[in-house]
Amino acid sequence: MKRKILIVDDEIGIRLLLEDLLGSEGFQVHTAQNGKEALEMVNKHKIDLMIIDYKLPIMDGIEVVKQLEKENKDINTIIMSGLAESFKDLTYELTSVKKVLSKPFDVLEVRDYVKQLLAD
Repeated sequence: MKRKILIVDDEIGIRLLLEDLLGSEGFQVHTAQNGKEALEMVNKHKIDLMIIDYKLPIMDGIEVVKQLEKENKDINTIIMSGLAESFKDLTYELTSVKKVLSKPFDVLEVRDYVKQLLAD
């Protein structure tokens, strides 16, 4: 069965880039433009990994993760941000956050990290 990845970013270019990259690795990729959509997707699909931008309209990436953890939905999460350093402290108590990626990121590094996280 294909592992499912949810990509959440308000920039379509990043969603498409990651969707192509991870789709070509054989993952089933879902995308969302904001935190609210992300939560809806998680309720609809069994997501194995979420790659979410920190800065999102409506509800930021950290809020989404906190909400999911509150509902006991433990989804491995990678948070992306142009300001990675400034919010690292906010992620300490979030057990599902496995990595904070600074934008711009190295796509091959992301690919390898995702494969490592989802290796059975």
